[in-house]
Amino acid sequence: MHYTFFSIVTFLLACRFSTVKGDNSCGSLKQWLQSAAVSVEIKNKGFHREVETTVELHPDALKKVSVLLLHRWPRGVYVDPYQLSFLTDKVDWQILMDSTIDLEVPAHQSLGFVTYVYTAFTEPLKVTIPIHSRYHQPSFAGGTYEFVTIDPPELLLRTEECSEWNNFDLHTVMEAPCNAYNTSICLWVNVNHQQKHSHDTLQLPIGDGSLVRPVCTVTLLVTIMCCLALSKYMWKYRIV
Repeated sequence: MHYTFFSIVTFLLACRFSTVKGDNSCGSLKQWLQSAAVSVEIKNKGFHREVETTVELHPDALKKVSVLLLHRWPRGVYVDPYQLSFLTDKVDWQILMDSTIDLEVPAHQSLGFVTYVYTAFTEPLKVTIPIHSRYHQPSFAGGTYEFVTIDPPELLLRTEECSEWNNFDLHTVMEAPCNAYNTSICLWVNVNHQQKHSHDTLQLPIGDGSLVRPVCTVTLLVTIMCCLALSKYMWKYRIV
């Protein structure tokens, strides 16, 4: 009888301790959410850029939370998976793409895509992703540039010790892969849900559509002339 009573008391105390610990962890996560911030800088010029993202977190959160940067890329740019695989051993972050990237298609035939970037527990948290601009359709209205808007990434946080998701606003909790291997889905808290960020715009040169016919005509004439000259030379010297 005494053993049964002691077992029940021990179990209740353990449950109480676990609940308090979970509440404390969720409370700490709430505090860390308030001080978390993301800043983005686009480096280089032309068709090949680098998107450098810096994450600011509370010092106590660095080794207690998992950090995920969710990039929603427009169709006017792409990341090179072969280049990223080459960088794997040189960076302290991992990346997961939601779809296969076709490097050859132009902007008007491509789709936007999403990347999940998992960072390491280092300070400062910086991630530099090389991006490349796609070729756009030529303009027939006299325009010489195309503008592509790059949105800042969404900052997602999670901790294994906090499971009381009812304590957070439902609109800030979302599902995403737990890691770069895409083996399971976890719940993450979206820090950027109610934050407003400025957007970066890429200015890309495009072709002049009014020159398509003249260029094609001149190219065809030059090709015909070269073929005739080459044929005459081969006939003259009996080159077979």
